[in-house]
This record gives sequence, C-alpha cells and structure tokens, in this order.
Amino acid sequence: MPPTRPPYPPEFKEEAIRLMRSSLKPLAQISRELDVSEQTLRNWRKQEEIDEGEREGLTTDEKEELGRLRRENKVLRQEKEILRKATAFFASEDGIR
Repeated sequence: MPPTRPPYPPEFKEEAIRLMRSSLKPLAQISRELDVSEQTLRNWRKQEEIDEGEREGLTTDEKEELGRLRRENKVLRQEKEILRKATAFFASEDGIR
C-alpha cells in the first residue's frame, strides 16, 4: 500500500482555490507549483463550490456529520448484537437450572 500523505491544512486548500480562481495560469502549472495533483485541486474547488451553495451536493459539514453518524450507528449495532447474544445466553442458562 503506497504511503498516504497527511491532510493538507485548510489554509493551504483555501489559498490553492484562491490561486485557481484568480490566476490565468493553467491548472497543470498550478498543480506542479503546489505539488498537488490536478484532480485534488479540482476536488477542492468542487467542494468549495458546494460549500458556498454554487453547486448541488453534500457540504463539508454534512459529510462530517454523516461520517460521525455512520460510526455511531456501527457502534450501536455492535452493542445491540452483544446484548442480543447475552440475552440468549442467559435465557438458555436459566433453562438448564
């Protein structure tokens, strides 16, 4: 598995988006100068447009909340399964006595 790069700071992303919007340079050149892939820059710009209401889609905050809720849901399902198994175990144990 190739090593993953740590997340870019929000300030860096904001500056990159500002540069893409205000510069006449091609995206490929900006990509090389910032050492960020062109697709990553496109993704940042697209997400910023969603966050600003210029484009349809889930905002950054909504994505974060969705991720949090999915993790919470996973934990709750695991807890439910543990309780179900414990209930079945103790119910069968009561029948043995």
